[in-house]
Amino acid sequence: MAQSGKHIYFLSDFHLGVPDSKSSLIRERKLVHWLDSIKHQAAEIFLMGDVFDFWFEYKTVVPKGFVRLLGKLAEICDNGIPVHVFKGNHDLWAFDYLEKEVGVQLYRKPVTRTFNGKKFYLAHGDGLGPGDTGYKMLKKVFENRFNQWLFKWIHPDIGTRLGLFFSHKSRIANVAREQKNDFKIIPENEMLYHYCQSILANDNSYDFFVFGHRHIPLDFPLNEKARLIILGDWVTNFSYAVFDGNELELKYF
Repeated sequence: MAQSGKHIYFLSDFHLGVPDSKSSLIRERKLVHWLDSIKHQAAEIFLMGDVFDFWFEYKTVVPKGFVRLLGKLAEICDNGIPVHVFKGNHDLWAFDYLEKEVGVQLYRKPVTRTFNGKKFYLAHGDGLGPGDTGYKMLKKVFENRFNQWLFKWIHPDIGTRLGLFFSHKSRIANVAREQKNDFKIIPENEMLYHYCQSILANDNSYDFFVFGHRHIPLDFPLNEKARLIILGDWVTNFSYAVFDGNELELKYF
């Protein structure tokens, strides 16, 4: 339960690192500024995935950069405010560095939490719901521990360059480069919509389903009680959700 008068914040999909270092740094500074603006009101902060566009932790090496964000998160954690980070499909190779060094709590699977009597279902959102078979197979390849072990044998300079090369070719990189988000969502056609309905068919006690991944801010009713919240991104929308103890509201920075 949140402290009285405090808020709980949710945001997702920063994709730091694309389309280039200069543009990424502008977004990172904006994100740090936002964290400074809300930290005194925050009971907890949830970063719901794809914080980085590429991230791989070797045993003794992590990608360079992002020090402003990591330092700010460490400061917030050191001040006793829990920060929860979900691994997305772009940064699923985060292992224990962020927990040990920064102090965040790290998740890959969906999490259920209750705040002030309201029940939340929280996940990044990738690979959930019907369809998308190709990605789900690829996800298993990326999450396979043996494959991760093999990748660790690639020199960090080469492995990171490979990851960044493909990141810079991605659609997200093009969106960030053009500052134009052309993603469209028809809620009833969304895999996440159908996923939520399948959860509600077995347990109708949920009030909010909160996801990242899809990059479009969306607040859509699932039934007379539950709502689907898609958080948008910090590539073009700079959107987030805040729970004040009673209502969950999408906002923009």
